[in-house]
Amino acid sequence: MLLKNCKILKNAKFERVDILIKDDKIEKISKNIDITDENTIDIKDKFVTAGFIDAHVHWREPGFPQKETIYTASRAAARGGFTTVMTMPNLNPVPDSVETLNRQLDIIKKDSVIRAIPYGAITKEEYGKELSDMESIANNVFAFTDDGRGVQSANVMYEAMLMGSKLNKAIVAHCEDNSLIRGGAMHDGKRSAELGIKGIPSICESTQVARDILLAEAANCHYHVCHISAKESVRAVRDGKRNGIKVTCEVTPHHLLSCEDDIKQDNGMWKMNPPLRAREDRNSLIAGILDGTIDIIATDHAPHTIEEKQRGIEKSSFGIVGSETAFAQLYTKFVKTDIFSLELLVKLMSENVAKIFNLPYGKLEENSFADIVVIDLEKEMIINPDNFLSKGKNTPYTDEKVFGVPVLTISNGKIAYKEI
Repeated sequence: MLLKNCKILKNAKFERVDILIKDDKIEKISKNIDITDENTIDIKDKFVTAGFIDAHVHWREPGFPQKETIYTASRAAARGGFTTVMTMPNLNPVPDSVETLNRQLDIIKKDSVIRAIPYGAITKEEYGKELSDMESIANNVFAFTDDGRGVQSANVMYEAMLMGSKLNKAIVAHCEDNSLIRGGAMHDGKRSAELGIKGIPSICESTQVARDILLAEAANCHYHVCHISAKESVRAVRDGKRNGIKVTCEVTPHHLLSCEDDIKQDNGMWKMNPPLRAREDRNSLIAGILDGTIDIIATDHAPHTIEEKQRGIEKSSFGIVGSETAFAQLYTKFVKTDIFSLELLVKLMSENVAKIFNLPYGKLEENSFADIVVIDLEKEMIINPDNFLSKGKNTPYTDEKVFGVPVLTISNGKIAYKEI
């Protein structure tokens, strides 16, 4: 396959090149590749970069096909420019053994149009009591997490980190102290008070982040914090990094884009975990991106049925979708306003993910994997969940105008999505 007239970023400047793909690798990148290839695509000076890597998605299968399937989720991710994703283990059955993991791997092999690497559960059934069969599944999982639930026992988490260190696998944590949820459904702040809805305080997250950073230091383990949302959590990660602890973290698009002030009414589409916090928390997240405390952006794509999201904030399910809109929303809100450079945004969504998890992806260079996304930076899109490829239509951003739309996604040398 030959991609002609590509516009790539090199040393923070645009450069026009052709890209030749052979099998699953990029064979050549040059200003002019003059060969005959029946699979030639004229990119017409659109922006080309390494395919995005999403370290946090909920693909819901096996167990919850009414919310999403691997077939629909992979196509939604490809539409958003993602060529590799890591799937969370809150499934049925939970991937906590070879047998249960293989059920998921079989469906991925059959139905996914992009590379998908499952997480293994930290504990059996994600109950937080007993470690999963970590050693037996380590070679076929990306890392270990009980995402959707915080590991409540410090001793269980410490044992998991010791095993993670032994297996050279990251321990990835949804940080939530159940004793501090306090029956809440959104951030414990001014909007929860105004709406009369019980709130979840920031310390519900930040106290467990701080605990786990110290456990990671003791266990000499790579510890990664999921969907960081509170300014105190950012501070804890920053201090951990300064002290040489192997801690990394991610932030979601929605926690960068929005805060509690954006929740104008009791609408379940705004319910997510962790919740949208105060404006100063959002500002701290942006500052954490800019100073390198926050390593990557991950969508936390969490599809639900419409019925599950139309019950008001207190009774709706936690989560929103993000695979198909993440780049365009972030590009519009941060790059077009000169808060982030385009180079920084694509690093946060690709190269940095590969770097912190030691993956061979996230590169646009010769002999690297042919994982490529082509983006029309001028193209305008109105977010309309009715047009999503995902089964999940649960977004609070309906009718938002965005720019920067992926039009071609190539994963492992094969076209996964094409609109060009």
